[in-house]
Amino acid sequence: MEAINLNRLAYFAAVADLGSFTRAAERLGITKAVVSQQVSRLEAELKTDLLVRTTRRVEPTEAGRLLHARCIMILREADDAFNEIARSNAEPIGVLRISAPTDYGASAIAPLAAAFSRRYPACTVELTLSDARIDLVANQIDLSIRVGWLDDSSLQTRRIGGFRQLLVAAPELAARLAADEPQDLTTWPFIANGALKEPLIWRFSKGDFERRTVRMRQMLAIDTTPAVLSAALAGGGLAVLPDFQAAEPIASGRLIHVLPTWELPSGGIHAVYPTARFRPPKVTAFVTMLVEEAKRLARSL
Repeated sequence: MEAINLNRLAYFAAVADLGSFTRAAERLGITKAVVSQQVSRLEAELKTDLLVRTTRRVEPTEAGRLLHARCIMILREADDAFNEIARSNAEPIGVLRISAPTDYGASAIAPLAAAFSRRYPACTVELTLSDARIDLVANQIDLSIRVGWLDDSSLQTRRIGGFRQLLVAAPELAARLAADEPQDLTTWPFIANGALKEPLIWRFSKGDFERRTVRMRQMLAIDTTPAVLSAALAGGGLAVLPDFQAAEPIASGRLIHVLPTWELPSGGIHAVYPTARFRPPKVTAFVTMLVEEAKRLARSL
């Protein structure tokens, strides 16, 4: 037998419920001819009469009563399935899988994930922190937060905010060494961040016209930004850190912002998604919270 057309079951169930092709057509919002034709095709497929048709009323046969009882369960299950999908598209539910870099993930995404879980208790969060690029599709990641400069990609992205890069040093080191221009930094010990493509080459700018490119003298090489921060706090050398990590140590006096009138290239913070036509509410709700938090942080820096 060919695959069953579920619409025909719905048409048949309506006729059996109401005892009339006319009233069934009115309930379904289609013509009586379509209802009659589809029920007849269902009977042909099943090779049995499902309805006894009289001039006054339509009654189900014994086979029709058996099928009608099943139709009620099938259509109720289908209705429940549609309602469940509708609910899942109305509020965040299920597991939200996020990946983020170690530094930004620990300082910004982990606290936000905790707040998200409190706001949406029907949704749980699985957060993966790694400085390695994670395959979103292979790892079933719903949302990836990427900090810096995006490579060309077929993935869909949204810019959440940005960050400044700040040249910093421990107060003791800054007091011993003087610098008025970027070129003066070449004699300072420097902590290179191995996670960057060019950890020793830094391009400074001031205003619209002044540009300087400096190659730093490596004293330490560390491959994660939080560890670079720890080494800078310990006086290991100059370091370049994103503002979301450097702001608090600078405000508390544990780090000094070196050459504050010169700027380093700024970067972006992006939400990256697997390619899809629709975003689940759990993803859009988290990104909304992330945008709000990024704006709040930008005002405080």
